Amino acid sequence: MTATEPTPEVPEVPATPETLPAPAAGTVTPALQLKGVGKAFGSVLALQDISLHVDPGTVTCVLGDNGAGKSTLIKVLSGVHQPTEGEFLVAGESRSFTSPRDALRAGIATVFQDLATVPLMSVWRNFFLGNEPRRGIKPFRVLDTATARATCREELLAMGIDIRDLEQPVGTLSGGERQAVAIARAVYFGAKVLILDEPTSALGVKQSGVVLKYILQARERGIAVVFITHNPHHAHMVGDRFYLLNRGRLKHEFERATVTREELVQAMAGGAELDALAHELEASTR
Repeated sequence: MTATEPTPEVPEVPATPETLPAPAAGTVTPALQLKGVGKAFGSVLALQDISLHVDPGTVTCVLGDNGAGKSTLIKVLSGVHQPTEGEFLVAGESRSFTSPRDALRAGIATVFQDLATVPLMSVWRNFFLGNEPRRGIKPFRVLDTATARATCREELLAMGIDIRDLEQPVGTLSGGERQAVAIARAVYFGAKVLILDEPTSALGVKQSGVVLKYILQARERGIAVVFITHNPHHAHMVGDRFYLLNRGRLKHEFERATVTREELVQAMAGGAELDALAHELEASTR
């Protein structure tokens, strides 16, 4: 980055949780691990030789531009696609998922960009969508609305989310608040690994900061967070480990203690290509 380039505006995140040390490599069993995983669609190789691990109580960032293979990797991790080669381990055990529901039973929850919410339904109904608590005797069981509302408020507050009216449609919430509800829902239903698909991509600076705070909240509760993003500035603020994906391959791996934000930007942009672009832009303004 040259001196003439403006510094990108990034949201503020509390310094204390951000600087909490990550567990040392090799001292814990990874919550999720890929060994030499590849995914092919016919003759097209979408992923090749992907090896990574995600430890409990850490934030692992997977960075890459459009077309890098992030979407395919998310679908492999969440059980949508099955790898065509390599090994997928959960808590040290080799696993094979045939659907996202299988992955969810194993404690792997994915929050996609569409958030899987119904905009016209209330906040508490979206929180329990498909898993509503019920009371009474079969076949006369009915929705236990009082328990659902109380549990929803309690769990949101535990994540630091204070929504005044749980009856309001979730579509009236800000983008950051909707992401927060989706994250709290995944945590409540037992996620041990939380995969976030570009959670800040469509948000402004302030709302991105809100989401980053909730990522740290999930990490503090011992959850292994996989943060998929193309934004190295956001990643460096909360990440403990960084994997750079390019054209279906992992090109770089960094630990937080050994990489600066500028180095992360340089590695993701290709270094020489970024310098060449900077010189080109400087020349065009003369």
